[in-house]
Amino acid sequence: MDPIERIRAVAQRVAHSHGLEIFDVQMRRESIGPVLRVVIDRPAPADGLPEPADTGVGIRDCQRISEDLSAILDVEDVIDHRYTLEVSSPGLDRPLRDGADYRRFAGRAARIVLRTPIDGQMHLEGRLRGMDGDSVIVDDERGRAHRIPLAQIARGRLEVEF
Repeated sequence: MDPIERIRAVAQRVAHSHGLEIFDVQMRRESIGPVLRVVIDRPAPADGLPEPADTGVGIRDCQRISEDLSAILDVEDVIDHRYTLEVSSPGLDRPLRDGADYRRFAGRAARIVLRTPIDGQMHLEGRLRGMDGDSVIVDDERGRAHRIPLAQIARGRLEVEF
């Protein structure tokens, strides 16, 4: 098994034990040496309704996962060299990766970068309405609805609103 997949499997066990899930796992070489970044998240609501704006991962969640994950990685000797472990949340401006994310965050402001222009635009900012089939529905600042095939989205990210 690939080392990152082994780490991901251990991290998933730990996250699930705290009612969380793994969003991403990366091992990067940086100036301080190898850094293992584990990004945790709350699971999407089981009812399929949009995500309430005040839910998310807190500092205490990151601390608990970091402590437990560090202990298990050491005991199971998953990583055979020194590294720095960082555990965090996806952030307020989290990436949107798939249709489930676009459904989950319906009602939230987002910025979308397209693979090819639609109506002469490569970028679109607006409020997510959700999914309709394989298309993301976004209302722009003028209130016009845009239907964007998910396959045409290069990347999407929530916008921070205050």
